[in-house]
Amino acid sequence: MSAPQRAAKTPGAEWRNQPERSNGFMLRVMTLISLGLGRSASRIVLYGIAAYFLAFAPTARRMSRNYLYRVLELPSPAAVRWRQLFRHFLSFASAVHDRVFLLNDRFELFDIRIHNQHLVDQVVAQGNGVFLMGAHLGSFEVLRAIGRRQPGLRIAMAMYEENARKINTAMAAINPNAMLDVVALGHIDSMIRVNALLDEGAVVGMLGDRSLGTDDTLPVDFLGSSAELPLGPVRMAAVLKRPVLFMTGLYMGSNRYDIHFEVLADFSALPPRGRTPAVRDAVTRYAALMAQYCRHAPYNWFNFFDFWHAAPQQGGSPEQQL
Repeated sequence: MSAPQRAAKTPGAEWRNQPERSNGFMLRVMTLISLGLGRSASRIVLYGIAAYFLAFAPTARRMSRNYLYRVLELPSPAAVRWRQLFRHFLSFASAVHDRVFLLNDRFELFDIRIHNQHLVDQVVAQGNGVFLMGAHLGSFEVLRAIGRRQPGLRIAMAMYEENARKINTAMAAINPNAMLDVVALGHIDSMIRVNALLDEGAVVGMLGDRSLGTDDTLPVDFLGSSAELPLGPVRMAAVLKRPVLFMTGLYMGSNRYDIHFEVLADFSALPPRGRTPAVRDAVTRYAALMAQYCRHAPYNWFNFFDFWHAAPQQGGSPEQQL
């Protein structure tokens, strides 16, 4: 494995340059409509949203092709069908829509199945905090189901400041009472605050699949091509000497979500000189787990930007196939 790369050399922060397609006002409107009509009735609008993206979002459409051709193991992006693109956008719209109900504690509407929950239970029972490393794969909001089953369990999120601002805005619009502890990274006291939460036995969630463009990154194999993943989230866990679990909440259609936990790394007894290789190994395993669950539920990948930074050219460019 090659040495870590500086993200500034790659367009790792491309996702930050994409305009937001929602704001607080629209989220509040969507929340009122969804809660007023109920989940089943309000889902009708999701087909219109998916059709809109399919017709009027060429960048998202191109990136969806770029991903689906890999995960479905098709010969080229040109082999991706319109119905597959539509299904991808519909899954994304469904997960966003369900966020309204999950953040308002309407868990009775869902069939949530948890796999390997004992991994979380073991750490929590010891009174030690744990990092949960997620991705833009499925829904992170279904994590609230764990808190419901374990009253008193504190759940916090550590994320880049720009993401922290967006999630605070979104949660305030959907349900101000559902606000999680959100620690904005990049400040002098960020790591101190995260460490304090962990000392209190909290579960601290992080997303490890996007870079701000100033992080150190590591090139890893992801779905057969090289992608740059940030080292910062895993490195924080290593510095704080904490265990890390991989977590994903996959939307399986209808009202079903499957939450999966996997052991990612345990830095509890890590010697200082072993930190660098241990971090690289953990990021590599993280990429492998993302690929595993992408193949398990291929329409749950919600990174609609050039994750690989080089669209494949077999059969013509994606733009030529639209």
